[in-house]
Amino acid sequence: MLKAYKYRIYPNQEQRIAFAKTFGCVRFVYNKMLADRIHAYKASQESVDKSIQYPTPAQYKAEFPFLKEVDSLALANAQMNLNKAYANFFRDKSTGFPKFKSKKDNHHRYTTNNQKGTVRIENGYIKLPKLKTMVRMKQHRPCA
Repeated sequence: MLKAYKYRIYPNQEQRIAFAKTFGCVRFVYNKMLADRIHAYKASQESVDKSIQYPTPAQYKAEFPFLKEVDSLALANAQMNLNKAYANFFRDKSTGFPKFKSKKDNHHRYTTNNQKGTVRIENGYIKLPKLKTMVRMKQHRPCA
């Protein structure tokens, strides 16, 4: 059984900038991939064509070098979220077509994965990928 916890973090100015970059890049990749899928769908005018190879976040890094500055797993999770939203739409049309992410939306979050200790908690601080320093935090509440 997996457990989840919510934490309130208290980043310094440098960490806030890093988070803002990550939020922006995750939103950019999601929107760019959605636009590419819409373009491919309009070109085929049919249901999902399984033979189409959509670009990955890694392929966008050559064209958009600022994507190299943020956690690659956060970008990969944005791709997985879009794939899930797209599959849900074709499975059940009542869920609605995936929408572009807005900069004005106040729900800034991203998901990363723990690979070989890249995410860890030590003495009230959390270490996240691509952050040079650890972020001060306080446990908010356990999740069900």
